[in-house]
Formats: sequence, C-alpha cells, structure tokens
Amino acid sequence: MKLLLVGHGRMGKMLEELITLAHDLDLAGFIDSATIRSLGETERIADAVIDFSAPSALPWLLEYITRTGTALISGTTGYSQDEFNAIRSLGFAAPVLYSANYSIGIAVMKRIAAQMAEALPGFDIEIVETHHNRKADAPSGTAKLLAEAVDPHHALHTVHGRQGLCGPRQKNELGIHSIRGGSVAGEHTVNFFGEDEVLSIAHSAASRRVFASGALRAARVITTLPAGFYTLEELLFRKEP
Repeated sequence: MKLLLVGHGRMGKMLEELITLAHDLDLAGFIDSATIRSLGETERIADAVIDFSAPSALPWLLEYITRTGTALISGTTGYSQDEFNAIRSLGFAAPVLYSANYSIGIAVMKRIAAQMAEALPGFDIEIVETHHNRKADAPSGTAKLLAEAVDPHHALHTVHGRQGLCGPRQKNELGIHSIRGGSVAGEHTVNFFGEDEVLSIAHSAASRRVFASGALRAARVITTLPAGFYTLEELLFRKEP
C-alpha cells in the first residue's frame, strides 16, 4: 500500500519511520506548505492520504481527494465547523476517516466516558488536557472529542477555565481546561464529581508513536471500504459480517 503524507512535522516523521519498518507499506512522498503550491493537478499517486498538517492545507486536500477519489485519513485539528463539514462532505467521493486522536486507548476511553456520563446524571463533569508547549490550538481536538462523548446533545455550557469572582459552579457547566508545557505528547482526564465521591478516567500517551500506529492501522482498513465518512470507533469496533 502506498501512502502520501501531508505534513512532515513530528507526526509526519514518526509516520515515515513506521512506514519504513512496515513490510506492507510504501511511502509515496510528502506534501507540505511549500510543495502544495507547485503541485497543480497531480494525478493519484497513492492508495491513501494521511493528513497531520494544518487547516491551511484544506483547499488542496479537498480538490485532490474529490478529483482522485483517494482514501483519506485525517488527524488535523483546529478546524472550524465549516472546515470540518467540508472534510465530512468528501465522503461522497472517497472513503474518509477523521479522528482528533488515533490512539486505540482514547477510542476506548471515549466509549467508557459516554457510558459513565449516562450512568451518572447530575454529576459535574470537568475535562483536563495537557500537551507540549508547541501545540498551537486549545483545547485539544481530543478534549473536544471527549466533550462530545459526555455531552452528545450539547445540553451543557462549556467553560474554558475560571477566573475572578465567577460565582458557584452551575449545574449546566462542562469544564474544559488546557495545560501546556514541556514535551508532553498528550494527557487527558475526564472527572465526574458527585456528592462525596469522584470518578475519573484518564489516558496518557508516552509518545506520538501510539497516534502514528493507530493512523496506519486505520489506513489498512479504510482502503478496503466504499466511499463514505467514517469514525475511528466504527473501524475499531465494527463487527465483521
């Protein structure tokens, strides 16, 4: 399987390392902000595109996937709602998978957090995420993913940090707090606060390898599926016919 990588930052380099080690994968090349301008109408050169770049690459990505029908695995965060809707619409032209986090552990955590929220009505929910000091967006895409899991109908009011005389915590609040520092690959905790008891579920990534491995695992599956928009959970937990 040939893979085209969009972005050659830390995730791109990790993907390159793992692709080189895999006997069933080949690297078709890299696309970055410099080469996108000179590509023009490049023909299909890979079985799948893996995108861990930035929202600025979206116009080229939309045109390329629509024209070639190449499968897309996207892990870029920081999209606006309109940009995310554009990614979703690519499912009409190709098999498309989007996830803010490709860790298998996070996929399981999302499932469990949703079940905990359903089983603990009335509990206060607070999400804390920690990332390295070079991360550009906050809160993390994974924190948003977990917030969607515990509040799928958007019944709660999101609060990003608290300061000053802000008054008591309201029952309809969902706290999301971002910490930045050092070289932390990613840590996420969902806390459920009740009367005289606290339940928490947490995930910590020791390196970006877990995200790269998950993306490559997803690539092997997405290329076997028909055009459509898929989530990581659908791929990981799908039942074989």
